[in-house]
Amino acid sequence: MSAPASATASEDARWMQAALNFGERSLGQAAPNPSVGAILVRGGVVVGRGVTAPGGRPHAERIALAEAGDAARGATLYVTLEPCSHVGASPPCADAVIEAGVTRVVVAIEDPNPLVGGQGTARLRAAGIVVTVGVGADQARRDHLGHIRRVTEGRPCVTLKIAETADGFASGGLHDSRLKITGAIANARVQMLRATHEAIMVGSETALADDPALTVRLPGLDRRPWRVVLDTRLRLSSSSRLATDAKSLPTLAFAGPDASAEAEARLAERGVVVERVALDAGGHVDLGAALRALSARGVTRVFSEGGPRVAARLIALGLADQVVVFTAERPLGRQGVAALSDEARERLASPSRYRLVETAACGPDTMRAWERRD
Repeated sequence: MSAPASATASEDARWMQAALNFGERSLGQAAPNPSVGAILVRGGVVVGRGVTAPGGRPHAERIALAEAGDAARGATLYVTLEPCSHVGASPPCADAVIEAGVTRVVVAIEDPNPLVGGQGTARLRAAGIVVTVGVGADQARRDHLGHIRRVTEGRPCVTLKIAETADGFASGGLHDSRLKITGAIANARVQMLRATHEAIMVGSETALADDPALTVRLPGLDRRPWRVVLDTRLRLSSSSRLATDAKSLPTLAFAGPDASAEAEARLAERGVVVERVALDAGGHVDLGAALRALSARGVTRVFSEGGPRVAARLIALGLADQVVVFTAERPLGRQGVAALSDEARERLASPSRYRLVETAACGPDTMRAWERRD
């Protein structure tokens, strides 16, 4: 069958947006692979679609091709990331696309993985397939940032979440009870964000003060991300919520080299995985080392709710790829613990470092999201 007439730019953008939306369904589940969306279109009709399966296999293209069957011949494939060209756990997707008789492929972005890196699109072109690259590139880079960071920097991408009162506090004083800063709508948004990441990370101060569960609590959605504590001296109590259900929910504590062996044994008995990493100049768990260790475990996306100190360090080190701030309608009205240090706020407000990409109302609260400039 001869190649179809090229779609208009607006048609390409519309179908790619559909592929991107579909690909987001596996965010938080597809690791160690990216959550790719793929849609096959023939004669203006979708004949197949796929999203990377949980655990990373099968790939989106293969699922879409299997659904389309013979209808893939002569179709256009819209895919959010370049089809792979190397032999891994499965044969190359580029070869499957060629064999299926697809005549045009529209790719949002090429894969920065050096095992692919343009070789997939080159293989498609060599087979006579018309290839267009760059449609929907901005959103694709955002959606695949975890994969991009992992293959280029050896770390996951990090979303830093902060909740603050209207006057900028994350909590009251040392002996104040835990603040309920935001309302139900903002809290539901946080749960949705948790669900799109493979790890939820906090510092030891947050773990000790709040005794969080760090679970995804959305009806009908079973997600079990790693629950990660940056715990230099292994102060996490074996009776904490993180420890008591660690045998059923994956839980990891990063500790320094000199942390107590007895504390490690107590936590390990509960099911907590303890991994020792180097310390930074300030004597805390080195954030870069912890993120690289998570990457080695296959994690591509980390959601940090680690408290003001961890937040400031992530921003200072350039490790906070996205910063999401939920600001409550009401002020604390007294002295408390600042949600962000002055230096961190200055960096976040610097146009050379971050750009504001979203502002949204969450009931009475306000959500703002920034992306780090590379």
